[in-house]
Amino acid sequence: MARSGLAQDAGSTAAVTVIKRALELDSESRYSQALVCYQEGIDLLLQVLKGTKDETKRCNLRKRISDYMDRAEHIKKYLDQEKEAGKYHKQIKIEENATGFSYESLFQEYLSETVTEVWIEDPYIRQTHQLYNFLRFCEMLVKRPCKGTGKEQQSSGLEEIKQSLRNHGVHLELEYSSSIHDREIRFNNGWMIKIGRGLDYFKKPQSRFYLGYCDFDLRPCHETTVDIFHNKHTKKI
Repeated sequence: MARSGLAQDAGSTAAVTVIKRALELDSESRYSQALVCYQEGIDLLLQVLKGTKDETKRCNLRKRISDYMDRAEHIKKYLDQEKEAGKYHKQIKIEENATGFSYESLFQEYLSETVTEVWIEDPYIRQTHQLYNFLRFCEMLVKRPCKGTGKEQQSSGLEEIKQSLRNHGVHLELEYSSSIHDREIRFNNGWMIKIGRGLDYFKKPQSRFYLGYCDFDLRPCHETTVDIFHNKHTKKI
């Protein structure tokens, strides 16, 4: 019983912390982040509800959960309207040494079967590790239910990647520029992602046998900002 009580207290504390953060983000009009926190907080409160025996407390919890669900649904509808109007904007701040930001974790939400073309503008796909980053990104695209086309930098390594992609039914177009400075990734389903450091936001692993060398979700990151927009009229340039 003691263990159960402690677990319930811990769950309640975690739920309160996450919901408090949701309310703060909501008040700052940071709706996409607030929605994530509301959803996580609601899940935690539902777990607390399952372990609560007192009927008065259960009633109060149900009321709070209902209120937060209503607010989350309202925010979701608002964000959907923003997407339709081409005004959606979500910002993710990756802190120094943060983990959990592999390409799949960052991009998979925006990839679907409707994506048939992908445009990448990045002036820093030159060095060996940057080519590997681009290769990882291509691997992520091949595993997702979409088929993409790219637009990047650097010669022999990119040509090998181009040949490898062709074997998977993906056509890579290469276009070189001496004046490009912007870094952005666009999918033809309307999503556009701008990363301050481009694809090169991972830190060098300490060794080939160090956690994070293979799994990019475990690889520490450099500090950077990710801006995600939606525009249903995104066009190829």
